[in-house]
Amino acid sequence: WGRGGADEGSHEAFTILAGVAAVTSRVGLGTLVACTSFRTPGILAKAAAGIDLIAPGRLTLGVGCGWHEPEYRAFGYPFDHRVSRFEETVAIVRPLLDGERVTFAGEWHQADDAVLVPAPSTRVPMVIAASGPRMLGIAAEVADGWQAAWFGLPDAKFRGERAAWVAAREAAGERAGSAGSGAAGERAGSAGSGAGAGAPAYVGVQVKAGAATSDARALALDPDAIADALAAWAAEGVDHLQVWVQPLTAANVAVALEGLRRFRG
Repeated sequence: WGRGGADEGSHEAFTILAGVAAVTSRVGLGTLVACTSFRTPGILAKAAAGIDLIAPGRLTLGVGCGWHEPEYRAFGYPFDHRVSRFEETVAIVRPLLDGERVTFAGEWHQADDAVLVPAPSTRVPMVIAASGPRMLGIAAEVADGWQAAWFGLPDAKFRGERAAWVAAREAAGERAGSAGSGAAGERAGSAGSGAGAGAPAYVGVQVKAGAATSDARALALDPDAIADALAAWAAEGVDHLQVWVQPLTAANVAVALEGLRRFRG
């Protein structure tokens, strides 16, 4: 798919993850993020369960409702009611991955005594990309973490989005009852302590070759700039960073890894 210039794209995520899972033993695996519009709930859950069987405990299932209309049109996917379709998808996928039998009758998706066999070998965490109130509310009810992208350095926009996520988690906890009963209450109980505590944040960070300086939009491809940015995100209390190096070449990745080494050192 393109955005007015050259076509851009990426590999099918679960196919590549299966290959990576088979030849690694420690690295965490995940999707940033799988668009639920492109797979039925059963296929999405089955794909995640398959990766977990290859690499137990290493998969984080990142999902979102999609946004890029030309991609939908190119491959014949409906672009309407994306959030409503997403809400129904996660209502089926989450319990399936938890080993439950699911019967669900929605406007867009249905399940009739559905179950994953074989079941996932471990619990697969789900992270949801969300910014608007409705998506944040869905994420607060079912997700294990919140995905934000794309940034360079922490800024007011990120802090505002993170505050909205924490507030959504607090509201989910209140709905679950003052005792914190139920999954939402368990996840949201400590969300009010700030810095993302109890409300895990996953942030996509851009590193661009040719960028003269690091700012809120992208980091310069420079080891010291990357190390300083990692320290800044750690100070924000962010739990996980995904670093997108552009262009994605071995030489550029080596620079990013040197930045990581300096941050750790």
